Amino acid sequence: MIWNELPKPFTILAPMEGVTDVVFRGVVAKAGRPDLFYTEFTNVSSFASERGRHDALERLEVKPEDKPIIAQIWGKNPEHFAMLARELEGLGFAGLDLNFGCPDRHVNKAGGGAAMIRTPELASECIKHARENTNLPVSVKTRLGFTYIEEYKTWIPFLLNHHLAALTVHLRTRKEMSKVAAHYELIPELIKMRNEISPETKLIINGDIKDKKMVKELSEKYPEIDGFMIGRGVFANPFCFTDHEPTKEELLNLFYYHLDLYDERAAKIHYPYEPLKHFFKVYINSFDGASDLRVKLMDCKTTAELRQVLDDFKKA
Repeated sequence: MIWNELPKPFTILAPMEGVTDVVFRGVVAKAGRPDLFYTEFTNVSSFASERGRHDALERLEVKPEDKPIIAQIWGKNPEHFAMLARELEGLGFAGLDLNFGCPDRHVNKAGGGAAMIRTPELASECIKHARENTNLPVSVKTRLGFTYIEEYKTWIPFLLNHHLAALTVHLRTRKEMSKVAAHYELIPELIKMRNEISPETKLIINGDIKDKKMVKELSEKYPEIDGFMIGRGVFANPFCFTDHEPTKEELLNLFYYHLDLYDERAAKIHYPYEPLKHFFKVYINSFDGASDLRVKLMDCKTTAELRQVLDDFKKA
């Protein structure tokens, strides 16, 4: 089982919608990969429908450099969790993770993500149906609660009583989003819960973790935590899973590589251009002229135009 093969502490790139697809995972792998990748979110009900299956399978594309990788899936229909669980092993995944923590209001309105915290019996059925239809280890990613921090006192033990392969806890509630500091003060109690209820479950912490240095510091303070998940930290430094401090030239070269991977994928499927703009600040920051360069890049409409602006900047 993959969870027993990872080092301690291990690192994970957090699943992020519109971010951690096959292209950006390729970028992070080149910069310095984590021990484990997750996919972006895949809706089990989309996979269960003829209309949505093609899109779901595109989200679940795996390249050799992605492995080991966990499929992150969400929804509220237990039968649909079962349908997708049956397929994942054949697609190259090392495990499947049920998303019970996404704070997106559209996802929550549909009954998925963090809304599962409010429907524990349904969450249990989804875990059961997924587990009964795969040989892969089943894990969950969640938050402390939906509205109140105190909800973790019942919600986390409820999940641990399912004896999951791994449990990732984002140390905020759904209501808090990312507007407050992660509640690291609760880590000792989460460890105690895990140790008492399901010591075999790998416990992973998520929230405000920036880089490998911070992982080391947290691991020294909380040695019983098995893994650490980095999300937004990758936007500040795509080399965050290494000890390397990238130069301006290295960041620009990584941007060119991102564009190459984008073009490769866009040649195969409909792959929109606009989302690329969300990544500009990953590579263009913290050096003289970065702000002006980003303004010029935002006016571009193709990757060819982006490359030309980058080429002109390097020559200047």
